[in-house]
Amino acid sequence: MYEIETHMPWTLALIGITTVLAFVFGTILGISTAWKRESMASTISLPVSIFFSSVPYFWLALVFQYLLAFILGWFPISGAFSAIGPHGIALIGSILYHAILPASTIFITALGGWVLTMRNNMISVLSEDFVTFAHAGGLPDRVVEYDYAARNAILPNFTGFAMAIGFVVSGALLVEMVFSYPGVGYLLYQSVVNLDYPLMQALFFFITVTVLIANFIADMTYVLVDPRVRT
Repeated sequence: MYEIETHMPWTLALIGITTVLAFVFGTILGISTAWKRESMASTISLPVSIFFSSVPYFWLALVFQYLLAFILGWFPISGAFSAIGPHGIALIGSILYHAILPASTIFITALGGWVLTMRNNMISVLSEDFVTFAHAGGLPDRVVEYDYAARNAILPNFTGFAMAIGFVVSGALLVEMVFSYPGVGYLLYQSVVNLDYPLMQALFFFITVTVLIANFIADMTYVLVDPRVRT
């Protein structure tokens, strides 16, 4: 249990915050690109999102590590902070500096998926009668876009987000392996290599419970997101 408590904060800080940011930005971009489907930004964002959502995140991690860390030397190759020297604010700066590459890898690959999902949901909802009725009633475009269309289109994305949050505890296993980041995913890899079966069982149990709790919270909060569930 001590091992899990030691590695958990690293995974929650890296994967958790990155997942939330990717969901927020991806949802906003998906709404915007669906609402303005004829714009140049929407036309460009579609193939870009498809490309990055299809790229394996561990492959992108290797590319970033080779180009930005090994060749250019802009970022550290591995670890979560400098082993010697930093304390206080300098330590926080070192942690953020080491987290840039793994966080960017997860953010970029996750962002494309959220954009595509929200864009498709939004386009489907925009063809519904209640959206046409809202336009015919003279409501401002901003109100129709967010209060009518986006509020209904976000429901499938919200379910996917709840499940993604549940799997945060397991960490981005391969990204943590590539960057030797001391999260739960890297701990799971070490337990497999060392044949530490009790630690593996504890990690699998902890991951399972977390996913179940996240799904339960999603079902409860659906009442707030979707008024139809209240009936």
